[in-house]
Amino acid sequence: MNVGKKLWLLSSGIVLSLSSAAVAQWAPQFAPVAPGERIENLDTLKDRAKQYHACTCKCGCYAKDLDLQADRAMAFLKHRLAHSKAGEKMAIVLDIDETSLSNWDEMEKAGFAYQNDAFNAWVESGKAPAIDGTVRIVKEAQRLGLGVFFLTGRPESQRAATERNLHNAGYADWNELILRKPGQEHSTAVEYKSAERAKLVAAGYRIVLNVGDQWSDLKGTPEAEYSVKYPDPFYFLK
Repeated sequence: MNVGKKLWLLSSGIVLSLSSAAVAQWAPQFAPVAPGERIENLDTLKDRAKQYHACTCKCGCYAKDLDLQADRAMAFLKHRLAHSKAGEKMAIVLDIDETSLSNWDEMEKAGFAYQNDAFNAWVESGKAPAIDGTVRIVKEAQRLGLGVFFLTGRPESQRAATERNLHNAGYADWNELILRKPGQEHSTAVEYKSAERAKLVAAGYRIVLNVGDQWSDLKGTPEAEYSVKYPDPFYFLK
């Protein structure tokens, strides 16, 4: 074998024998991609999330999907009240962030990264606009005589700012705003929220509807008779 005229290459487990002349004329090529290339690029996902929020992509329309879920919640309330028993003490439970109030302006500015100081400043500003469908749910529930409870993972220290924001966004006359109290900081969302729902049940309420943007808003014993999840491709909470 003339080593000067032969070049042996190993590519993807295949041995190729090439002449020096062939190598000199070899066209540029790329190695096979790594398995991780199947994971969609984070910037591509962020762009799609923005398009979904703006209703400019084939992936759907955020506002339309929110309204669809709100309509389902209201339809259930009307159906449930038509079959209620005399004296039933019924209530709905609502998450706040991305369920009752939208933090889109802060999220987009932060590039969808959670920045504690920036988010807390946003909460204290009280500028989060309402999720319109949830305002409709609350008004319908109040018209039907149900109790309205906001249950959020925000800390008790943000009560004043949260109450102000809810009022400014069009919510009024709710029964209670439940926030994390000292000592509850290390509970998961499922543990914390299900425990607070259990307190409502112990107080005699039947939770007929629960609305949230995370599965952790909805799951855990006791669960509502009807749970509605809003879409949220922007972040995930366990």
